[in-house]
Amino acid sequence: AALLAAFGGARRRRGRAAVKAGFVSMCRPSEPEDSIRRRFEQVVATAQEEICAAIEAVDGKGKFSRDGYMREGGAGGGLARVMADGNVFEKAGIALSVVYGEMPEAALKAASERGADRVGDKLPPGGKVPFFACGLSSVMHPKNPNCPTMHFNYRYFETDAGSWWFGGGTDITPSYLDEEDMRHFHGTYKHVCDKYDKSWYPRFKKEADEYFLIAHRGETRGLGGIFFDDFSEESKDKHLAFAKDCLEAVPKAYVPILEKHKNDGFTEAQKEWQLLRRGRYTEFNLVYDRGTVFGMKMLPSGVGRIETILMSLPENAKWKYMHEPEPGSPEAEIMEIFRHPREWA
Repeated sequence: AALLAAFGGARRRRGRAAVKAGFVSMCRPSEPEDSIRRRFEQVVATAQEEICAAIEAVDGKGKFSRDGYMREGGAGGGLARVMADGNVFEKAGIALSVVYGEMPEAALKAASERGADRVGDKLPPGGKVPFFACGLSSVMHPKNPNCPTMHFNYRYFETDAGSWWFGGGTDITPSYLDEEDMRHFHGTYKHVCDKYDKSWYPRFKKEADEYFLIAHRGETRGLGGIFFDDFSEESKDKHLAFAKDCLEAVPKAYVPILEKHKNDGFTEAQKEWQLLRRGRYTEFNLVYDRGTVFGMKMLPSGVGRIETILMSLPENAKWKYMHEPEPGSPEAEIMEIFRHPREWA
């Protein structure tokens, strides 16, 4: 409760004022101060600082490094914050990026489900789409198998053709099932969605279950959350406010679960199961994750940054040939839900 209270009232206002005062925008100087580009960048920069502070408080030992970079010409850059070998976390990373560039068609397909439709006109062979993107992405891998991995990503895209859209979501990947935890996590995001539209949570929950499917395994990466992409059906201001509320909900959804389980005891067999699930996490991220694929497709243009792209991967993972959990075990229980997603809120 004390950790969550730190995100309210005067303390939060002081923290945000400090971020605003010390933050150096990575947008082009020509961008208007009240542009959606600068406003979204400020939202994610504030969220990065606040979430880092909350996770450091939970961990008690680990501290996030600060690796900032600017691209040539002073337009675009990033700030990667990474914690390694803490008391609670094996690895946790939160990366902010601002990108100006040109997308080849392969990258456009990764950036948007609508692909070339986002150009406005037919893209000629070898053609590229000038674009702006800003996003905040995070993956947190705890040491204890009873503490779930958590991921979020919130992003804003614009193309020079006039198209714009928001995307993102927050999802959770436990190794063991705690139904109360799942009701809390999903309930937190249902509350955020319901504030805007009561149809959004069931819609985005379904999209998360479908997006985080490891198709070649026939199972989901975790137990979902919310996910949305190509989202531009409301005003930019409403989308911005929704993304802001979703980011502010990250500590509310995740911190209580960490506090509940971070000191739980566990066996070597439970740790091995966690590492096997980390293997599944790695498979999804390298094969299906749009952010990873987009980053890889942009590397030849000099826009991508490989260390940031692969920041989501765990430090340790494991694969075993033809492994199946023992029937009736806690591992089999959660595997059944990975194969047949459930409703939680």
